Amino acid sequence: MGEARELFIKGLDMLRISYTEKQLEAFSLLLAELKKWNRAYNLTGLQTDRDIVIKHFLDSLLFHKVLAGDVLTVADIGSGAGFPGIPMKIMRPELGMTLVEPSQKKAQFLAHIQRALRLDGLRIIDIRVEDVHGELFDAAVTRALFSIHEFINKAERILKKNGVLILSKGPKVDEELRGIVGRSIRRHDMVLPFQDSMRHLIIIGRQQVTQG
Repeated sequence: MGEARELFIKGLDMLRISYTEKQLEAFSLLLAELKKWNRAYNLTGLQTDRDIVIKHFLDSLLFHKVLAGDVLTVADIGSGAGFPGIPMKIMRPELGMTLVEPSQKKAQFLAHIQRALRLDGLRIIDIRVEDVHGELFDAAVTRALFSIHEFINKAERILKKNGVLILSKGPKVDEELRGIVGRSIRRHDMVLPFQDSMRHLIIIGRQQVTQG
């Protein structure tokens, strides 16, 4: 990883995220494999080590920072090349992580990474979230794939009773939050390390149905 390793460590320190040498090695392997597969399969538009470390690894770990300690099962919806799910899994190995990714070439990469990193308790299902049935999760996460309204409509039904949806949003977050009622909403505004951009992590609870 070289310079990328030092950049990543500095970013982790800025986010106040503790880490082990084993975890750093896992991210180093993830970086190498992502770049190798990207040349053949175009998994991500990010090409440089710096961009991947900042805009994939560190950006994904903002989800790690806001994930409650009692969350045990997570579904990463539209995981793509594994973000934010794989970085979250590396940092919290005990998580039961399900990566939902309908693209077969991306799902093949995810399966390869699971084997390469020996990530027990990680599953890949190559279907759309609308086709997930018979499973409930403590949390469903997505990164810049859906609007807040779309994500609620698509993913709320796979949450457990006290489950949460977690999204990372950009500058239009206030506009997207308008009109969402009947549920708890928490917001964490964080600066992505080495960038001027602000990320807004939105945590939305399931709609509570009152008994009449």
